[in-house]
Amino acid sequence: MPKIIDAKVIVTSPGRNFVTLKIETEDGVYGLGDATLNGRELSVASYLTDHVIPLLIGRDAHRIEDIWQYLYKGAYWRRGPVTMSAIAAVDTALWDIKGKLAGLPLYQLLGGASRDGVMVYGHANGVSIDETVEVARDYQRQGYKAIRLQCGVPGLPSTYGVSKDKMFYEPADADLPTENLWSTEKYLRVVPELFKAAREALGWDVHLLHDIHHRLTPIEAGRLGKDLEPYRPFWLEDATPAENQDAFRLIRQHTTTPLAVGEIFNSIWDAKHLIENQLIDYIRATVVHAGGITHLRRIAALADLYQIRTGCHGATDLSPVCMAAALHFDLSVPNFGVQEYMRHTPETDAVFPHAYSFERGMMHPGEKPGLGVELDEVLAAQYPYKRAYLPVNRLEDGTMYNW
Repeated sequence: MPKIIDAKVIVTSPGRNFVTLKIETEDGVYGLGDATLNGRELSVASYLTDHVIPLLIGRDAHRIEDIWQYLYKGAYWRRGPVTMSAIAAVDTALWDIKGKLAGLPLYQLLGGASRDGVMVYGHANGVSIDETVEVARDYQRQGYKAIRLQCGVPGLPSTYGVSKDKMFYEPADADLPTENLWSTEKYLRVVPELFKAAREALGWDVHLLHDIHHRLTPIEAGRLGKDLEPYRPFWLEDATPAENQDAFRLIRQHTTTPLAVGEIFNSIWDAKHLIENQLIDYIRATVVHAGGITHLRRIAALADLYQIRTGCHGATDLSPVCMAAALHFDLSVPNFGVQEYMRHTPETDAVFPHAYSFERGMMHPGEKPGLGVELDEVLAAQYPYKRAYLPVNRLEDGTMYNW
């Protein structure tokens, strides 16, 4: 039995904050797990250091399922983003160890490859429709088969998803939250024009996606979905807040545009009603926030029963450790749909050397044992934690709204 003898949390900020768990076994093998919770990073670091790591010492690292159940059921206070991100870090690190001990890449332990590569989508954005379309052309030239479209909204000083750097986007941008303004009316006027222009410029051989970021009521989302039907979007993401999951039933009544949701979900219970009632088409839960590879496989298996595909979150607040884990999961799972891919900065890639690769719109996790990701602790120490909040949103009259 590979006994766990040590574990520690490493917080580093090579352009943005990452929380990484490193678990070591008595035979010198270690595993890495991502524990990053954007804007609340130190909460998970504390949860791991103060409450989880003492429970791991002396345990058999091979008993992944038992340790997962121990941390989930044994805490009494179940679920929630902090708890599930911490459990995810442990789970991912243990799968990394198991792969290294077996001498196999993780996807082989998950049943082997179900496909040759993982289709990913990039983020095309600009302050105007024309700029977004031009950026999308560049993604298309790079070989992307799927592209997310976001553009500025006339009359609003800033818009979600629009960044200065077109390959990197980090919304957690300030020591205290930036306040943005929002107008649903102005937004609903511009998005159909964006998709019309994109189809005319890019043709029909590329998938086009859009993220609403929880900002519409169900009937507003239904109206937008219907307006976009002629342009065949791959999906509309996070059309409305998912706390009231029957809201998606109302959207369904008004549009056949596919719906995706779940990047902020942290357990199968968040997704159960939406999946079983076929109110969505893609589930976007991810390794780090949904309890790790062990739990995400359960969510995917439930979704598969209802012909719902995966579309895991993959923004820059997921470290390369999580991106690698997602790619191993994506390669193996039968009902894969698409993987979000937002490139990390060169500084981040240097701290987290990795085996995964991108080529012509597809990614592969590589063939190194385990996750195929390392952590340069000496370099990581050169990037201390910097407090950074996600923005908040207000309507034009000052009312707090969903960001």
